[in-house]
Amino acid sequence: MTKRATIPARVMILLGSKSDLPVIEGLLALLDRFGVPHRVEIASAHRQPDKLRRLVAAGDRDGIAIYVAVAGMAAHLPGVVASLTPRPVIGVPVAAGPLAGVDALLSMAQMPAGVPVATVAIGPAGAKNAAVLAARILALGDARVAAALDDFRREQARGGG
Repeated sequence: MTKRATIPARVMILLGSKSDLPVIEGLLALLDRFGVPHRVEIASAHRQPDKLRRLVAAGDRDGIAIYVAVAGMAAHLPGVVASLTPRPVIGVPVAAGPLAGVDALLSMAQMPAGVPVATVAIGPAGAKNAAVLAARILALGDARVAAALDDFRREQARGGG
């Protein structure tokens, strides 16, 4: 759907629905700030499993290093993505439905052994933390991202960010 960089994406953000787009605004801004090339795709684990399978296979082939999967309610998207790739998957639960995202949080956190999903907080704050976590993982092998993270942490310590 959206390609945020002319160089190959390192992070793929997968949304279960277009209605999840507002949740990731801060995530996209932070990835841009950290200089992390990324792309956004929409594929429901329940309604478009074949599309999801193709996106993850293509992402693995094209050098995606980290997947961020954003979903609400039953929130199977992150777990399904984790079952399809050996790459790290970060799950962002969305506040939706009668349980306001608690169901999504628990479905991401309660994964079976061997199929991990790193799960962050519900909603936009969690989405921002997903960006920071993805950048921290990439910074292990990318000095430019590490320097951007250091700048971000200094700004936070001064009360900004």
